[in-house]
Amino acid sequence: MSYTRQMLETYPRDYGVDSDKLVACIDACYDCANACTQCADACLSEEGVAHLVKCIRLNADCADVCLATGRILARQTEYDANMARTALEACIQACSSCGDECEHHGGMGMEHCGVCAEACRSCEQACRDLLTAIN
Repeated sequence: MSYTRQMLETYPRDYGVDSDKLVACIDACYDCANACTQCADACLSEEGVAHLVKCIRLNADCADVCLATGRILARQTEYDANMARTALEACIQACSSCGDECEHHGGMGMEHCGVCAEACRSCEQACRDLLTAIN
């Protein structure tokens, strides 16, 4: 059981959102932020790093958006659905852009980019699932 689930199960109020989708999304956001951070670092170690500048930038942006989204979603006191929707939409876009870029490089033999693309796609889907549940 993840700490996210444990914390939500001990939350003293009803938070009115599907707990499975909420847990999956928070965990996916944090996992994606980690994958993006590590992918950017691995890209910096590749030869010919100049052709990876866009990938590194998207990794950094996606990691920041995912962390912010995970943190917003983890706070349920005085929940603001509009804030959650906005964060989820931004995260979906960041993960889509980063995932596309990493898929391109992953297909060129950079395995770390392939792993990152998977994390981005997983996070993007978890955000879509939660967005559907709160709309």
